[in-house]
Amino acid sequence: MELMNRSALVIGSGPNGLSAAIVLAQAGWQVEVHEAATYIGGACSSRELTLPGFIHDVGSAVHPLAIASPFFSGLPLPVTWIHSPVALAHPLDDGTAVLLHRDIASTAANLGKDGKAWQSLFSPLLRNWEILRHELLAPLGWTRHPLAMVNIGVNALWPASSFLKTRFQSTQAQALFSGLAAHYPYVDQALSAGFGLVLGLAAHAVGWPIPHGGAQQISNTLALKLASFGGRVLTGSPISRLTGEHSLVMADTSPQALARIAAARLPSNFARQLSQYRFGPGAFKMDWALSQPIPWQAKECAQAATVHLGGTAEEILASERAAVEGKVWDKPFVLLAQPTLFDPSRAPAGKHTVWAYCHVPAGSDHDMSAAIESQIERFAPGFRECIVARHVSPPSALQRANANLVGGDVTGGVSNLLQTLFRPTRRRYGTPDPGIYLCSSSTPPGAGVHGMCGYHAAHAALRKHG
Repeated sequence: MELMNRSALVIGSGPNGLSAAIVLAQAGWQVEVHEAATYIGGACSSRELTLPGFIHDVGSAVHPLAIASPFFSGLPLPVTWIHSPVALAHPLDDGTAVLLHRDIASTAANLGKDGKAWQSLFSPLLRNWEILRHELLAPLGWTRHPLAMVNIGVNALWPASSFLKTRFQSTQAQALFSGLAAHYPYVDQALSAGFGLVLGLAAHAVGWPIPHGGAQQISNTLALKLASFGGRVLTGSPISRLTGEHSLVMADTSPQALARIAAARLPSNFARQLSQYRFGPGAFKMDWALSQPIPWQAKECAQAATVHLGGTAEEILASERAAVEGKVWDKPFVLLAQPTLFDPSRAPAGKHTVWAYCHVPAGSDHDMSAAIESQIERFAPGFRECIVARHVSPPSALQRANANLVGGDVTGGVSNLLQTLFRPTRRRYGTPDPGIYLCSSSTPPGAGVHGMCGYHAAHAALRKHG
């Protein structure tokens, strides 16, 4: 079926919305992207949140999947990527830190008796990286490379909490892997080990880079690519309902938002499925303007753009379980980025910005500011004395700024086995209305700044409509 009116409406200017728009514009469609906010990018954006001259990432800060993205690398994106000497640092209470290097052998060297176990886990995956980066960022379905996928799939199916104790014996290795896996808070559920494997593999394959100037540069370059193909982005232009003006609609929205916006065009039972889509724990995010770098007790933490704060694996797992169970934890696992150590363009000379968040119960209004700062102070005594200004974003503020972050969930929804396999639109991205598609991170392959949800959704629409 080919639509006579080749005009497309894209709702939302996050990386997936912009990617869908680019694919359609490349194919000759007239494309308009409508963004409710006054700036583009959604959670992939940067603003002066604390003081003038201090640039903070609103959502995503470190972008291994942007480097891995087959779509972004094929465009390519003219973004200047900055790699810190160490991808990730994980300080411990004895004043040392576990370091995740780009090089597997260098990482293994600081894991003691678990060095060989780390190498045997990641080396085979790294050899298949070119295959895996395409397969892991593909829609759900049969793989073209079953042997390569078996290598990661057998381990990825495990709950992270069980997998790390089975694979590793040392405090260092268990802490490092638990921090990787805990980017997704459901550490006791099947598939959660996969998050640790993918993030660890990406660190070894492409690093954990930051974009020069902030995450906004990714969205800006995508918008410029779209403009080069004749598409345009309208900011401050929310879409509350579909008018029928455009023959094709790509929604970079939550499933619930699509159910509301397209209520007049979708069957009630399908709209109900969209409305029942589950989101997980929220994020409590903080940004700081600092007078100097964080005074880490383990000096090697200053080599990493990303630092995981939570101590041992047991502490990290307890923190994530609490968020899933609707409890507030007084020693949360904190994910922290310190970009200005490597990108001084984001702050006035000699000053610094820091970004951090922890998981909390969905929609929680509990103030985690003191708990987060205490965790930083735990590994960097004197941190509070460096603070010039702070900006606090509880889950409600995150959702107000970006309606896709339902309850403050920054992962696009629960990725348990059931919801992964049986999302409302499944791998086709379409809906019962042949002109409406969902292309947000609530569709495969899920969360991350990679644009592949939009890319696949747009190609699904093109296959159907010519």
